Amino acid sequence: MARWLPRSADLTRFCQKLNRVKTLEDDMMETSFNRCLSTIDLTLLGIGGMVGSGLYVLTGTVAKEMAGPAVIVSFIIAGFASLLAALCYAEFGARVPKTGSAYMFTYVSVGEIWAFLIGWNVLLEYMIGGAAVARAWSGYLDSIFNHKIKNFTETHIGTWQVPFLAHYPDFLAATILLVATAFISFGAKVSSWLNHVFSAVSIGVILFILIMGFVLAQPKNWGAQEGGFAPYGLSGIMAGTATCFYAFVGFDVIAASSEEARNPQKAVPRAIAFSLGLATGAYILVSMVLTLMVPWHTLDPDSALADAFYRRGYSWAGFLVATGSICAMNTVLLSNLFSLPRIVYAMAEDGLFFQVFSRVHPRTQVPVIGIVVFGFLMALLALVFDLEALVQFLSIGTLLAYTFVAASIIVLRFQQQKAGAPTQPAGSRPSPEPREGPATGELKEYESFSDKLQLVDRDKSKEHREPGQLKAAFEPYLEFLSDFYPGEVVTVAVVTLMVSAVCLCSILVFGNTHLHLPTWSYSLLLVLFSLGFLLSLLLIWVHEQQRSTQTFQIPLVPLSPALSIVLNIYLMLKLSYVTWLRFTVWLILGLLVYFGYGIWHSKENLREPQLQRVSAHYVVFPSGSLEETVQAVQPSPQPTAGLPDTDTDEAKR
Repeated sequence: MARWLPRSADLTRFCQKLNRVKTLEDDMMETSFNRCLSTIDLTLLGIGGMVGSGLYVLTGTVAKEMAGPAVIVSFIIAGFASLLAALCYAEFGARVPKTGSAYMFTYVSVGEIWAFLIGWNVLLEYMIGGAAVARAWSGYLDSIFNHKIKNFTETHIGTWQVPFLAHYPDFLAATILLVATAFISFGAKVSSWLNHVFSAVSIGVILFILIMGFVLAQPKNWGAQEGGFAPYGLSGIMAGTATCFYAFVGFDVIAASSEEARNPQKAVPRAIAFSLGLATGAYILVSMVLTLMVPWHTLDPDSALADAFYRRGYSWAGFLVATGSICAMNTVLLSNLFSLPRIVYAMAEDGLFFQVFSRVHPRTQVPVIGIVVFGFLMALLALVFDLEALVQFLSIGTLLAYTFVAASIIVLRFQQQKAGAPTQPAGSRPSPEPREGPATGELKEYESFSDKLQLVDRDKSKEHREPGQLKAAFEPYLEFLSDFYPGEVVTVAVVTLMVSAVCLCSILVFGNTHLHLPTWSYSLLLVLFSLGFLLSLLLIWVHEQQRSTQTFQIPLVPLSPALSIVLNIYLMLKLSYVTWLRFTVWLILGLLVYFGYGIWHSKENLREPQLQRVSAHYVVFPSGSLEETVQAVQPSPQPTAGLPDTDTDEAKR
């Protein structure tokens, strides 16, 4: 029986395969896409992804049901929380200007299986998000015409009463998605131009709302007679923050489009900063205008802005606002349809998803098969499904992606730079010479047919330290940490930090409600997990980071990504258990796809046999003079059968 059990060496190799990272090309600017998008194009794509139906629906809902006029504070806090995640995306988008967004960022720093699961969840997020916006677009347009479309459909086609399905097929929502799919298929420039048109109309309507709204503002609507500025207190403000946070999730379309940017090192960080700043300002000012025009408790959550103008006697202004909301929803649809096929393309290009989706049209230079297939799937969802029950998938998928991107930033920042890796701006080639000369007294390993160089022994001097090594100032106090390989302690500390964050947030969310913990144990657990989190943060901080590159870097690492991780995990745990159950089912389906297809067709898996065919390794021992003694080292025997192709075994000394 025991002989059928896998050996520990086999399990080790298998785990290494699951956590292998993507090998990046020397020339990061080389692509089959058309690099035609400017900073303005990317900024408007980001604004289109964020300032959509949320501006016209979410503001009224949060103001009436959660925070009152203090919805302004909710948007300020949510904007700051989103800034932490956005800065992580900005650094990755500048350093790794490849399509794929959170999937690609996780793949190059954390590992393959985690990247696949992130990409798998982002696919569902975009499909449901696009279908939900299409249904909202249809409902908003139908309300302008007094629901004549809905009544006609129910009368001539019929209705059904099935769980998770809509009461009637929404042909209008499906049609708008198919039309948008057709426009997206014409290429990035056409998509960007169309987004410019809708964004210009939407921004014009927002400016009209602000000017007209401040003219009609009545400060008494914030007075005590109407309930005051914060009628629901701090708890209402924080509940509103959790909802408002999801209004800013559209900025990742910029990172997903970085492979089509002309100058991604500058354009991506700037576009993310500009779009997030403008979107936050728009949400804050519109919320202020809305709650000053009419009393917050009289708002209509479904069409708050249009209804506010109607009630103040400006029906023509209400119609103009409704037109602006439809244009804003069109920009969200375009953002979803623009990003989704590119993430599918990135996964297919790496071999983790079906290869048919990696084909790029030679004339339009877009993944047209992915656009058409997923456009039809999105239209099908909008046609028949009741998406209200599934809309929280948008939250959990986005928050999980944000969490892994923040963790990836920490891991990447404390990794040693590999020779040939893009440490300079993308497109510039790194120097092939080794970092240290023969006279440094270090043991070095060279591979035949490769100009890569890897230091085998670590630099013990305090004058020069590699990323991931203990800082010289802390070596007298933490000398035992110097025995670990550079970056090893940081990786363990990141895992410990995330586990501590999960436990800490679980106690905060469930300690007094579901777990009914006594006060002493509640406080003790909070202190213990907080200490674990802070100690992990301290262990990361005492190690050397990569030196500043010429691309954008998020400040205050590891503090900024760690705060983003805690916030994202806290918001994920606030979601319902039904959402987690559906999320688990979707993850199981994703694992079936990965282990049935992705792990065998991965380009990193196909790359490994080439490494095994290296004829010899050479270990160079410094002799103390200008000459070096070269000793040939034979490769290890063939890998164990039964698993995907394994990594090159370590050379025997």
